[in-house]
Amino acid sequence: HTALMLNELKTSNRNLRERLRQTGQGNIIGSCATMKAIFRTIKKVAPTDLSVLVLGETGTGKELVARDIHRLSDRSQAPFVSINCGAIPENLLESELFGHKKGSFTGALTDKLGKFESANGGTLFLDEIGDMPVALQTRLLRVLAEREVLPLGSDTPVALDVRVITATHRDLAALV
Repeated sequence: HTALMLNELKTSNRNLRERLRQTGQGNIIGSCATMKAIFRTIKKVAPTDLSVLVLGETGTGKELVARDIHRLSDRSQAPFVSINCGAIPENLLESELFGHKKGSFTGALTDKLGKFESANGGTLFLDEIGDMPVALQTRLLRVLAEREVLPLGSDTPVALDVRVITATHRDLAALV
């Protein structure tokens, strides 16, 4: 009797996992029309090198969407680097994103790669981009346009091949 029950549980578990796999994509689960539309959009933008802005309330899975875009892209074997722009103070965020050279400021005891260079060849996910200070947004725009980054304290720009995916819960149009 116990063996039969165990076999039935294993079969039920396998069937549930298969149904779950069919109703989702990657680590995202959903089968409603809205989720299916999101899955189609992910599949459409993933093979491109377009920068992507993911909008949604806190906790809705914006990073899961970004990871899925990366997973389905030609960059999937390269790094996926994530940074929360709203959780890092402005004076540290610039160094985190763009890197710095030894001695470029007090406390810079060694060279440090920024997130852009760390993600080179792969995908950089900038979470809560709407919380990024305006001064850094200007620098970010230059990096996106020129496809090169200038670490703090350096005179030599570093060429980049990175896809940028950003996300925010804020209404960017209203902020503009």
